[in-house]
Amino acid sequence: MASAGLGSHVVKSLVWRSGSQIFAQLFTWSATFIVIRLLAPADYGVFAMTSSVLFLLSMLSGGSFASALVRSPSLDQHHVRQVLGLLILLNGALGIVQFMVAPTVAAYYRQPIIADLLRVQTLIYLANPVLALSVALLSRKMDFKAQALANFASAFAGAGTALTGALAGWGVWTLVFAPIAMIWTRTIGMAIAARVDLTPSFTFRGAGATMGFGIAMITSQLFWFIQTQSDIFIGGRFLSASDLGLYTTALFLAQLLTSKFVPPMNEIAYSAYARLQDDRPAVADAFVRSTAMIMFVSLPFYAGMALTAKPLVLTVLGPHWAGVAPLITHLAWIMPFVTLQILFAPVTNALGKPRMAVYSSMAGAIIMTACFAIGVQHGTIGLTKAWMVGFPILTIATGAMSLPVIGLGANTLLRGLAGPVTAAALMAVVVAMVDNALPTLSTLPHLIILVTTGAIAFAAAAGIFARPILNDILGLARRTRA
Repeated sequence: MASAGLGSHVVKSLVWRSGSQIFAQLFTWSATFIVIRLLAPADYGVFAMTSSVLFLLSMLSGGSFASALVRSPSLDQHHVRQVLGLLILLNGALGIVQFMVAPTVAAYYRQPIIADLLRVQTLIYLANPVLALSVALLSRKMDFKAQALANFASAFAGAGTALTGALAGWGVWTLVFAPIAMIWTRTIGMAIAARVDLTPSFTFRGAGATMGFGIAMITSQLFWFIQTQSDIFIGGRFLSASDLGLYTTALFLAQLLTSKFVPPMNEIAYSAYARLQDDRPAVADAFVRSTAMIMFVSLPFYAGMALTAKPLVLTVLGPHWAGVAPLITHLAWIMPFVTLQILFAPVTNALGKPRMAVYSSMAGAIIMTACFAIGVQHGTIGLTKAWMVGFPILTIATGAMSLPVIGLGANTLLRGLAGPVTAAALMAVVVAMVDNALPTLSTLPHLIILVTTGAIAFAAAAGIFARPILNDILGLARRTRA
């Protein structure tokens, strides 16, 4: 009965968290693509230079201390107030640091405007404590409906701000004010939904377990930052702002599924694994099945993106972004490895082994930084090829460290993924053959034919080679409708 109850919670959570993400992202993407067409690659390049600093300090902002509340066996108000006090102190310090180092960062990238951009972005640290605590309290209850409504509101606020700025000629400031509008709208909505007590406690006696868990996760996130941002740090020094803008835009598009839809699923997975943490066989089975379903969606998506990159970019972004297409082709082929690699951390963290994520992030920091340092010598194409060399190695290393903790053999996981891999590979072959056989067409008809061909080919192949996973997804859909 407990398992059935948890399954019901998970289904409801998926409906609200993932469903809301889909609809919010459809709206946001529409605005984003309009904004990309209106702004210049150099605007995105300059913004990327600031985002590497903001990303680093945001990783240190203490969200992991709040996450410790999700898996805590019991919870009292004093514990919650301690976490809020810790978050306020930490984010206040980070805001001051960012304000002070802004001129140094601007000098490193040789872009004076970066100092002003970074100083305005410190407004984010005022929202972080309340947002992190609210999300943790709602996730602990698996109340993703309230989070969905807040996410809807924040998506509309961000998209509206971005469109206003792009049309009004704000340039790179458009990319600064839109996220600030999103975060503050989301913070207010989450705080109202969670009914957060905004009275902090700055006495931390008895908070050792929370701080230990949070420090381990922050350490992991710090190495994750090095892994994921070293390309921007290195590229920002050696590439022009325009070239860096092309690269970061290609990376944004290639990571749409990985960065926008997988993280919400990981939030739900973390809460669910935490409830199952004393039943390792159930955790292992849930990991294989959920991973197979996610890869069932991501593999054809990324194969299709790689094969349709040129008509996709010309249709959606316009001719002045044509340089993005070859970069997307390289990046899309490697994104399934990225997707698989980030699925391990929620389960090992929920099982009380955050050091696994630390070790994985350390490996990623070493492997990917070395690859980017070599790849940047060959420009933007070199950076994309660095992903193709480094990430398969990192994914294998992460699996080797994490699977024993889960209690799962590599062969079992690979058997679970065989169906989606086969179906996606057959789809890719069919789409490539059709693409080669087509006469010269304008970009939109070309794109429509390839997408339609891919959808039909994958549906047919999945019905033959991935039927158990397809049945799982259909069963989940039936429970969702019910």
